[in-house]
Amino acid sequence: MTRIDFYLLQDVDVSARLRFACRLAAKAIGAGQHAYLHVADETCAKQLDELLWSYPERRMIPHGIVGTPEAAGAPVIIGYRDTPETDAVLVNLAHEIPGFFPRFERVAEIVLANTREDGRTRYKYYRDRGYPLFHHQLEEWET
Repeated sequence: MTRIDFYLLQDVDVSARLRFACRLAAKAIGAGQHAYLHVADETCAKQLDELLWSYPERRMIPHGIVGTPEAAGAPVIIGYRDTPETDAVLVNLAHEIPGFFPRFERVAEIVLANTREDGRTRYKYYRDRGYPLFHHQLEEWET
């Protein structure tokens, strides 16, 4: 059954979610896993693509957007439309819970301090369907 991890950040800036997603992707690669970063649309996919070239500092994370040549064989894939063809960790950055999430062993949901209500709604959704839930309260995660 899919494990759902909620990462509760004290930040309120939307870019903090993207930076934290980059860190999760780097951590997955370090553990020998792949990561699928699910975003809402093409604009967000391009923004995240750009960020992954330079964040975390001094480390470029090999990645690509679904449908591009860079995505072939990359350990980190960014997508927003299609059901991914990967057995990666899913980092959900979209506003909706993607219907394909049960295909993944792990799902990461990143919740900002000013989006707690949205986080609670997602938590209840997963809880009501019996998924194992874990939460991580993070205050100074960028240090």
